[in-house]
Amino acid sequence: MMADEDEEVKPVLQKLQELVDQLYSFRECYFETHGVEDAGRKQQDVREEMEKTLQQMEEVVGMNGKECATPCPSPKCGSVQGKAQVLMLTGKALNVTPDYSPKAEELLSKAVKLEPKLVEAWNQLGEVYWKKGDIAAAHTCFSGALTHCKNKVSLQNLSMVLRQLRTDTGDEHSRHVMDSVRQAKLAVQMDVHDGRSWYILGNAYLSLYFNTGQNPKISQQALSAYAQAEKVDRTACSNPDLHLNRATLHKYEENYGEALEGFSRAAALDPAWPEPRRREQQLLEFLNRLTSLLESKGKVKTKKLQSMLGSLRPAHLGPCGDGRYQSASGQKLTLELKPLSALQPGVNSGAVVLGKVVFSLTTEEKVPLTIPFPVFVWRHPSCWW
Repeated sequence: MMADEDEEVKPVLQKLQELVDQLYSFRECYFETHGVEDAGRKQQDVREEMEKTLQQMEEVVGMNGKECATPCPSPKCGSVQGKAQVLMLTGKALNVTPDYSPKAEELLSKAVKLEPKLVEAWNQLGEVYWKKGDIAAAHTCFSGALTHCKNKVSLQNLSMVLRQLRTDTGDEHSRHVMDSVRQAKLAVQMDVHDGRSWYILGNAYLSLYFNTGQNPKISQQALSAYAQAEKVDRTACSNPDLHLNRATLHKYEENYGEALEGFSRAAALDPAWPEPRRREQQLLEFLNRLTSLLESKGKVKTKKLQSMLGSLRPAHLGPCGDGRYQSASGQKLTLELKPLSALQPGVNSGAVVLGKVVFSLTTEEKVPLTIPFPVFVWRHPSCWW
């Protein structure tokens, strides 16, 4: 009898799965059917699509009481597993928006109680807790899902949530960042064609970059991961968060043209998000100040400037003064003293310069790494660190 019920419920669950998949595809592939000029309407369009999907799900499942505003398990749903699946799919549909949904939390909590091994329900419940601001509960959900089944979604989410856990010491936070990189690498290994995994790995490397003294090798790893995300997933190019995070890295590496381009693209893809415009304006103001100081030579008076230049002596080059230099590793280099005007953009091998600091320009901005959740669409709260 139970087998007959399971056979009857299969078409129902299959139809519900199709509806939810179509809803998420609408969200993630929005810019494949809409222009960038429609970016400001995206969230409202997704909400309307969610309402339409929930109504269609009601028609498939049937209602258990007039007071219910979402599909509930009915006799059509067969076994306990079938009921849990309906609860999970309905909660997932409600979870498509950037806002915390109490109803989604209720349905997904019921789903995992009915079927504790339903990994997708644990992952969705973890996302709901994250939106609610309960990072510890989200971590528990993602870690728990992995005890039932190793899967890329839990690994992706765990990589992100590890960086948000409260820590008592800097060393503990550093360990979480390193673990975050490991989890992201595992997710990539499970599916090298998943753009979301590559994007999350890029964010993990970006956190590691700022956490370990801004090592250029790590920044290159982050940039490579972002590039791979765009290569394997067409929707990654429409991800405002990817553009903003990559632009942030370009800014700190003083690649200002790429940074401004990234901030501008992020703002165009999500006009309602003020952060890209704020960072773009902040960088423009910094560059304006820098340009002004360069043109005025730091506002140093001519007489003082000439005195500074006249005091320069080859002896000030120290161990580089005789044209030879040996590094701490024992590598020997031949050096040539060159004026700044002779240098080319990029690496100038074998060149040594001598000068005086005329001015310095600093920024009071803290490291503004944004790692949103869920990835590719929403950020809740708007800035993670």
